[in-house]
Amino acid sequence: MPAPVLSGPQYLREGLKLVLSPGLRLFVLLPLAINLVLFVGLIYLAGHQFSLWVDSLMPSLPDWLGFLSYILWPLFVVLVALMVFFTFTMLANVIAAPFNGFLAEKVEVVVRGTDDFPAFSWGELIAMVPRTLAREMRKLGYFLPRAAGLFILSFIPVVNIVAAPLWLLFGVWMMAIQYIDYPADNHKLGWNEMLAWLRQKRWQSMSFGGVVYLALMIPLVNILMMPAAVAGATLFWVRERGAERLATPA
Repeated sequence: MPAPVLSGPQYLREGLKLVLSPGLRLFVLLPLAINLVLFVGLIYLAGHQFSLWVDSLMPSLPDWLGFLSYILWPLFVVLVALMVFFTFTMLANVIAAPFNGFLAEKVEVVVRGTDDFPAFSWGELIAMVPRTLAREMRKLGYFLPRAAGLFILSFIPVVNIVAAPLWLLFGVWMMAIQYIDYPADNHKLGWNEMLAWLRQKRWQSMSFGGVVYLALMIPLVNILMMPAAVAGATLFWVRERGAERLATPA
């Protein structure tokens, strides 16, 4: 087992290999197509509005502090980029949630070598939609109040300088929650229990969330990294839960 802070890159790397294997490609192609359409649309919108968004967030400075604009402007560019990234990621995962849940099932079958899940059918996929969308709404319920607080913080002069670093830390944590929740939900682990488990695995969770966050920030590459993150999170679930069971006395 790798050190906790090094486990994230390994899980994502192995997840990418899995989703590129012939047996899992079928469960990747459709969400890939959906995410590509969404990504192109959001990039088109951001390309036309990006400068306006940055200017609206930048604080008004008196003339004698005008030189600070050259220091603050890159920080607010990063802040807007993080907001656009979050919007794309959350929307893409809500739309692709049923496919991601099914992909997590199939990855687990490959990893464990045993199949305890129902066979694939369009009826089974459709039946997953209410449960997976309800879980995505629960994630949004967790995300939105905290994101709103950070968004408000972004408009408070001086204090808003810390908004970008806080967005980054929150984003890393949300990436761990977003993707590890798929295998957790497949095993009917409750929302609060899942959060508590991730806190127990804080270093592993932040390591995985951090590398996923970085990978998803790369344009076009992020389209393929989403299913890879689902597969990597499933590996995280199987191995970390398995290690717990081995460590528990019979």
